[in-house]
Amino acid sequence: MSGDYGQELDRLSQGRLLAWLNRDFQLADIVTVYWSDRTNEHNYAIYCALIPSADIENSLSRTSWDLMHGHGLPGAVKFYDEGKERVEYLRYGDRGGVEPLVIDREFHGLRPDYKELSEEFRLFHGLYHDRKHDQYFKIEDSGNEDLVAVVEANRVQIRLKEIRQFLAIKEMHLAILFDCRENSAIHLKELNHPEGGVDSRDGLIAWGLYYGDLGGISSQHAFSRLIGKRLISPLPKEKSGFWGFAVEEPKKHVDFVIGTDDRGDEVTYSSDPDRLANHFGANRGAPNYLTPVHFRKQVLDKYFQASGKYSVEDGYLRCGSLWGFTMDNHHHDQVVAWLGDLGRDLPYEEQLHWKSQNIPPTGGVSETFFRRQILAQFTDSDRPEHVFQQRYQDLAKVSRDCVGWLLLLPLTAGDAHHLQSLRIPSTDEQKDFDELVQALTKILIDSLNEKALNALIPSETLDAIKGSISRLESAFRARGVSEFEPHIAFLRNLQELRSSGTAHRKGSNYRKIAEEFQVDSQSLRAVFSGILCKAINVLDFLISVVRSGALGSNGGAMKAEGDS
Repeated sequence: MSGDYGQELDRLSQGRLLAWLNRDFQLADIVTVYWSDRTNEHNYAIYCALIPSADIENSLSRTSWDLMHGHGLPGAVKFYDEGKERVEYLRYGDRGGVEPLVIDREFHGLRPDYKELSEEFRLFHGLYHDRKHDQYFKIEDSGNEDLVAVVEANRVQIRLKEIRQFLAIKEMHLAILFDCRENSAIHLKELNHPEGGVDSRDGLIAWGLYYGDLGGISSQHAFSRLIGKRLISPLPKEKSGFWGFAVEEPKKHVDFVIGTDDRGDEVTYSSDPDRLANHFGANRGAPNYLTPVHFRKQVLDKYFQASGKYSVEDGYLRCGSLWGFTMDNHHHDQVVAWLGDLGRDLPYEEQLHWKSQNIPPTGGVSETFFRRQILAQFTDSDRPEHVFQQRYQDLAKVSRDCVGWLLLLPLTAGDAHHLQSLRIPSTDEQKDFDELVQALTKILIDSLNEKALNALIPSETLDAIKGSISRLESAFRARGVSEFEPHIAFLRNLQELRSSGTAHRKGSNYRKIAEEFQVDSQSLRAVFSGILCKAINVLDFLISVVRSGALGSNGGAMKAEGDS
């Protein structure tokens, strides 16, 4: 037999495909549960079904599919009981107990067909559907998002862990059904192979491999058909992750550095609250729950960079509504937290992150944190980033109350992260500095309500005014506002710093404006701290102008975009 014929026989044997279907699966594997791939040489079809565990031997006794495409949908059966006609509603169309995991949604060519995951499976795991990419994510208690399923036009893949957890509670097996065909332009006789085939079974996989010849009906002659099913068993119910069945795993806790001994070695202790002392006599001799633990300022960068998920606030860090954590972020170069809070409030994965930035104690907690936590006093933060956030909110409130429109328009959803991540950077990285300058410019300059400001400017001069800062300056002049010049000058310098340093390559214009902000004579952290303090002065000035009523009357009747 020639080499070409040998290769054709090898392809028709479908050995590699059978080995792929029968491979050892790992829980982290993304498993194909639907696949359609048709060419002139082959036609691969994979589908799936949920089989009651009590029926798996019956299912494996045959190679035919347990569920066909388009089946497994609500239906009814008509039967006679003691001579009376009765109709029974069936959720999945028959009484066999087989259920779909992937559902065919077909609309007779009037709307696009698509594949849909079982609603029960989605709700069981609380999956979030990213409709844009047709992907499904599971949000863990820590806030991490795990990709569980991907739906494509010709393929659906689901992570095995979630499948087997679902099967555990359902007391079912997953049947991966396959019907795969290989075609050859060579006749079966030329390949010296007989027609027909055999059925086989090996554990939880049953298949039949059959050979035939089309006898000149088309350009393809010999073919093989591999049909059968591979069953996947459930996990034990205690591993299902489902409340009431799963064994609750004890929470793990990280040891943190809480001091140094006389030899200069670090002293660590567990953050497990149940092992810590308190003021009520618990665990005498152990460190107190309120032992301060110190961290580099960079520990918060992770959360600032994912502001859509996390919120870094004045004295508090939160991940949506999943978890929250009190902290002392009122220092220039570090963050401090209570040892017990670290273990009680942070998920283990987050404790590990904080551990990576843990440093021996240097100094105590801030005055702000001490007053709030120990003296139970209401105390405002003096950190520029916190003061800026408060003044920004104050300006919005007085604008609504005093003139009925917003001097600074609300940031869009796509720009909200600029405000949420505004802070004094933890390092002197140029990238961080540029991004923060960009953010501050977006908040203070790009968001100026030009439409409302235009209403305050004489119409005969309006056409000659270009840019939002010039409109603000002209509105001030037209309304008799004084002492605005240094604030307008700062806004212009900030805009130039953004334009020459962030929006374009850094050249001579950047060097000139960099001198204005003393970029070369101090750290970038100090530079941005100064910029943020001047920005607070701008907000204070704008609040005073709005409260004075100088921007009322003409502008007062207008509503800002996005304001209701």
